[in-house]
Amino acid sequence: MLTVSPFHIAIPVHNLEECRIFYNEVLQCEEGRSSDHWVDFNFFGHQLVIHYKPKTENQDLYSNPVDGKDVPVPHYGVVLPWEIFHDFADQIKSKGIKFVIEPYIRFKGQVGEQATMFFLDPSGNALEFKAFKDREQLFEK
Repeated sequence: MLTVSPFHIAIPVHNLEECRIFYNEVLQCEEGRSSDHWVDFNFFGHQLVIHYKPKTENQDLYSNPVDGKDVPVPHYGVVLPWEIFHDFADQIKSKGIKFVIEPYIRFKGQVGEQATMFFLDPSGNALEFKAFKDREQLFEK
């Protein structure tokens, strides 16, 4: 299978400046190119572009049940190394970010053991950060 890295993702935001501050200062993503309507970020080695899009009235968060929790759909994020995930989770907690799903461990002691957490950016985009105890099990069944 062809493996390509890094990935590129573009997301809509209704307040470009508020999200610029969030991704730069809260998540510590380095800013790249920008214009009046978009900003590039180094999102953990990947290219994330926030694009201005006016807010619409119906932007309710949708979710699917997973492990008894409401996982937001859609969402995006990255798989971090195990140790970095836990440091990053502590960093996010210290900045007062409200979690949609608090950091927790899934499949403890099983194939695919992973840490995961979900929170929203200021425009309501859901982010998931996760880490696998054994990264080689990323796609194991």
